[in-house]
Amino acid sequence: MGLDRRGTVVQPEACSPTRQGMRREQLAKSFDVSKREVWEAYKRVKANRGAAGVDGVTWERFERELSKNLYRIWNRLASGSYMAPLVKRVDIPKEPGKTRPLGIPTLADRIAQMVVKRRLEPLVEPEFHADSYGYRPGRSAHDALRVARQRCWRQDWVLELDIQAFFENIDWTLMMKAVRKHLGASWEVLYIERWLAAGVLMPDGTVQERERGTPQGGVISPLLANLYLHYAFDKWMEREHPGVPFERYADDIICHCDSRQQAEDLREQLKKRLAECRLTMHPEKTRVVYCVDANRRGDYEHKQFDFLGYTFKPRTTKNRRGRLFTNFSPAVSDKAAKAVRSEISDWGLQRKVHSSLADLLQDHRSVITGWVRYYGLFQPSRLLVVLRSLDAHLVRWARAKYKTLRDRADRAWAWLRGMQQREPTLFPHWRAAIMTTGR
Repeated sequence: MGLDRRGTVVQPEACSPTRQGMRREQLAKSFDVSKREVWEAYKRVKANRGAAGVDGVTWERFERELSKNLYRIWNRLASGSYMAPLVKRVDIPKEPGKTRPLGIPTLADRIAQMVVKRRLEPLVEPEFHADSYGYRPGRSAHDALRVARQRCWRQDWVLELDIQAFFENIDWTLMMKAVRKHLGASWEVLYIERWLAAGVLMPDGTVQERERGTPQGGVISPLLANLYLHYAFDKWMEREHPGVPFERYADDIICHCDSRQQAEDLREQLKKRLAECRLTMHPEKTRVVYCVDANRRGDYEHKQFDFLGYTFKPRTTKNRRGRLFTNFSPAVSDKAAKAVRSEISDWGLQRKVHSSLADLLQDHRSVITGWVRYYGLFQPSRLLVVLRSLDAHLVRWARAKYKTLRDRADRAWAWLRGMQQREPTLFPHWRAAIMTTGR
């Protein structure tokens, strides 16, 4: 699909009557941006949905005048007059007492960013390191976790690297140097500079001007972050420490070392390297970890680490012969488990007495399925222990809804177990329990 000169969405084959006029209009613009690019960008951004930005425009409102809005984006991008609007700041809970700042661009700005991202990504993607997994097509956190597990079995030591407030501290001069290396002096560079410098509308209504960083939540921000660390970390490791494998998912990084001394030396060298790139290594969260298992023993300060929502640590496991042994392996982290339990509690199921079980399932199935698929990759039985809290909340809901169960917790649990026997795949974690235990 595309847009005709009036901004009407049309099929490509239906464009022929106005193609010459469209071509003349395109040639009159300063920059070579096609209407088809804007249309494709819109489809990509819409698939991710997301909240409104500072202008309050929702998807429903944006699509009431879809052709007009897409035409306006194209016209401004192509003429060089597109200016980045303010980014809406939202603080999302990260851990007790702490939040993570999230920047939410307007829907139109997300589409404009997607146009430029689709130009830049094919140029940098072939250059990226094989062990960079974050926000890349065809790669996932699960890929990084699988590789990390294998390497922890082969190498005894891990350097768990934490960069303080990475997205907020990206140096613009170094960032644009990397961008120009791949884009030259093209029009895309102009808009990337404008997006980096866009002000932030704070929750209290004030506008914060920035001198560094790229807002988490922007469409192009993950690609820019990857490009920055490609030169700040990946290429440096490849050049200075070719024998040290690593996994990097955005700014979550672990490095595998053969000895404690190698890991400690690497930590000191990386501290200097990050400082050269205007970044700071977190002094407490960056740690050297010993991968304890049946063959690697000893009393060391750190014997576990967290990576992408999983905790890697020594665990008792059965081998193929049914014998118990100690294995260094991942399972859902305590921090992730706490977040899951907290979200389930926030649902307030026991207050939804007017909802049916089918209603509850419809409201929360996608979230539960996401937990099972992501945190059930390794040691799924650990996740099922966490999700038992959901069953407890379902029992509370049943006791609040049905008078016959109100004063009988044992009868309510019997009701739930009966439901599981009759409908064993009704809830995603019930289905996962069958797949894990075979019953």
